[in-house]
Amino acid sequence: MSKRDFYEVLGVGKESTPDEIKKAYRKAARQYHPDVNKDDPGAADKFKEVTEAYEVLSDSDKRARYDRFGHQDPNGFGGGGADGFGGGGFGDIFDMFFGGGGGRQRNGPQRGQDLQFQMQIDFKEAAFGADKEVEIPRWEECDTCHGSGAKPGTNVSQCGTCHGSGQQEQVISTPLGRMVNRATCRTCGGSGKKIEQRCGTCHGEGKVRKRRKIKINIPAGVDSGNRIRVPGAGEMGQKGGPQGDLFIVFVVRDHDFFERDGEDVHCQVPLTFVQAALGDEIEVPTIDGKVKMKIPPGTQSGKVFRLRGHGIPYLNRNNMRGDQHVHVVVVTPTNLTDNQKELLRELASSMGEETHEQERSLFERLKSAFLGD
Repeated sequence: MSKRDFYEVLGVGKESTPDEIKKAYRKAARQYHPDVNKDDPGAADKFKEVTEAYEVLSDSDKRARYDRFGHQDPNGFGGGGADGFGGGGFGDIFDMFFGGGGGRQRNGPQRGQDLQFQMQIDFKEAAFGADKEVEIPRWEECDTCHGSGAKPGTNVSQCGTCHGSGQQEQVISTPLGRMVNRATCRTCGGSGKKIEQRCGTCHGEGKVRKRRKIKINIPAGVDSGNRIRVPGAGEMGQKGGPQGDLFIVFVVRDHDFFERDGEDVHCQVPLTFVQAALGDEIEVPTIDGKVKMKIPPGTQSGKVFRLRGHGIPYLNRNNMRGDQHVHVVVVTPTNLTDNQKELLRELASSMGEETHEQERSLFERLKSAFLGD
């Protein structure tokens, strides 16, 4: 099945800026995250699709290669396949004919696979960092047989078919001549061993599926799409090989009051008519707590004030933070008493303004303008 265009997946154009791509990913990640779409069986696949698209388009080098070659990038995007994202490819061709491309032996130690986990975090956890614990399902060495796959106390001998190599050779005639195909031994499954009695815990696999709790240190300043690597927390290696790594991809939940834009934070704060007209000193919520902010007389609705240094910390840059932008909104009073209304009429009159009661209705004025009454 062919892959969809990555720009189409994120709903952006090829001329989109990195910030636009990041915002599109954050929106899509929140929309399709499995934790908030438990009733949608296809949400996990969609989430993986948008994450894969973002990992390519957010990297300038990978994006440039993708723009040039599309999914058929010959160098790949870190996945090692013909389409650059983990499929087959030239490496598999060499593996098929020469047993692992350039002399690699599959029956030797093999590094464990990397794992990826999507973690939802709160707005302030992303801003200031946090220590959290995740539970990861992964393969681990069987405690009963210690990875041998055999029942304790029984013998393990060399496979008589592959003589311990874990591979079988077959000569194949091709248009290029006769070539040797090395494939995994069907008798021992590539282990090179003959097990007389299989371990009752792992059924001869030498490994069991477990859920392992792992502590994650979330750095301050992360945003949706950022990821960190936990070395050695991935799948177990084979035949003495090292464990793979665990990659944590963050998805930041929206905040009810604050809105993030890069390292800056935006919010709306209401003002009364009197505060806007006469000026005041108000308390404004920030991600650090409440701070005082002066409102000059005559402030108009929509005016934006900047609180420097009250934004999001820059990722991996100590003592550097964005700003908070406070958008003030002047609220029109409602449910005025008769006395309050009279005071406003007097104010309007003193300022040379006509009140609604002194004017003809808007309907009458429009009628006069169009019909000449």
